Amino acid sequence: MSSVVVVGTQWGDEGKGKIVDLLTYYADYVVRFQGGNNAGHTLVVEGKKYVFHIIPSGILYEDKKCMIGNGVIIDPGVLLGEIAELLEKGLPVTPDRMMISENAHLIMPYHQSLDKAKEAALAQGDKIGTTGRGIGPCYMDKVGRVGIKAGDLLDDSLFRDRLQANIEEKNFLLTKKFNSKPLSFDAIYAEFQEYAEKLTPFIGNVSVELDQARKAGRHILFEGAQGTQLDIDHGTYPFVTSSNTIAGNACNGSGFGPAHIDSVIGILKAYTTRVGEGPFPTELFDGVGDELQKKGGEFGATTGRKRRCGWLDGVVANDAARLNGLTGLAITKLDVLSGHKTLKMATEYELDGKRLAAMPSNIRQAAAVTPVYEELDGWQEDISGVRDYDDLPVKTKDYIRRIEDFTGVPAAIVSVGPDRAETMLLRNPFE
Repeated sequence: MSSVVVVGTQWGDEGKGKIVDLLTYYADYVVRFQGGNNAGHTLVVEGKKYVFHIIPSGILYEDKKCMIGNGVIIDPGVLLGEIAELLEKGLPVTPDRMMISENAHLIMPYHQSLDKAKEAALAQGDKIGTTGRGIGPCYMDKVGRVGIKAGDLLDDSLFRDRLQANIEEKNFLLTKKFNSKPLSFDAIYAEFQEYAEKLTPFIGNVSVELDQARKAGRHILFEGAQGTQLDIDHGTYPFVTSSNTIAGNACNGSGFGPAHIDSVIGILKAYTTRVGEGPFPTELFDGVGDELQKKGGEFGATTGRKRRCGWLDGVVANDAARLNGLTGLAITKLDVLSGHKTLKMATEYELDGKRLAAMPSNIRQAAAVTPVYEELDGWQEDISGVRDYDDLPVKTKDYIRRIEDFTGVPAAIVSVGPDRAETMLLRNPFE
């Protein structure tokens, strides 16, 4: 029995969906433990593209069970839409294949309305770059102890009472503070009655089932969303998501004991990207950045927004190694770097004449740092067809080794293309 956590090491979009899909082959359970439908995990299998926002990426394997943990916040409409889309593709999602934690909180229509209204009211320089999907307001209600949980759908009286109390408060904010239209209790109640009928068979105690699976010797894979620098506590605050994205939350967000985690795989894109606002020390504003964006197909899977691109940030990678306790790296999109004579990796930051080895917590300092680069030889060969690590160009392997040496974390997986087959598994964390 092994329990493995997969997390993003940068600002998200590192390729977690593909790596989770690869490792799911060796797992019995796949668990989403945080975030909501602001995350998008893209998989390409035999030329077919799949994008998941809530359902764990392991759903493509019919013999695995997927779990949506208590740390995830769920938009029922989006979840049911994903289920319907998979059914159209011949992949039915049934209660024996997926469980939703009774303690997972629900994104309500008023969360989305408040999210959009608050972002619209901010001055241009103060905007967070939220996806507008209600993620932040839902987590605020959760922490404020007024949220509505998936399990509440099983108790109509409890659901009605909580919805009524929330509608009164949210409509006051929408109309008085943001000059927006109020929402209808009756319309939302009717909508969620339909959701309850469809989702009730999926709702259960994820923590108990995972513990039984562990005791039965099953392999468990925990799938994180976003990336380390988007963590609410350890990221570039306030330009972060509203949950803890680091590996420790795999336990909090699923009800799984930390002593039972065996390894943590960090997904590291061979260069760095970021979507939305916030500091990005290695961002490129030249032709190289444009080339990375174009060649890497750098558009957000959830928002469709163009991703900002830059050289690999070793400072960010080291932060991720420390915060997550990484035991292995999955280095993705190496093929995108082919054709560059010289590559760069930031090894430190400089601020006011001082060298920094970690991302500053002060957001103004984080925005003002200058990366200190180390130059490495690039390679000209197209490596997308390589299937054996030994067949990679020497300079590609040198680049990988430099990342390993700098972070102190060995490469476990190397990816040279978007398809499942374009991946080399060097060290299997389940063995």
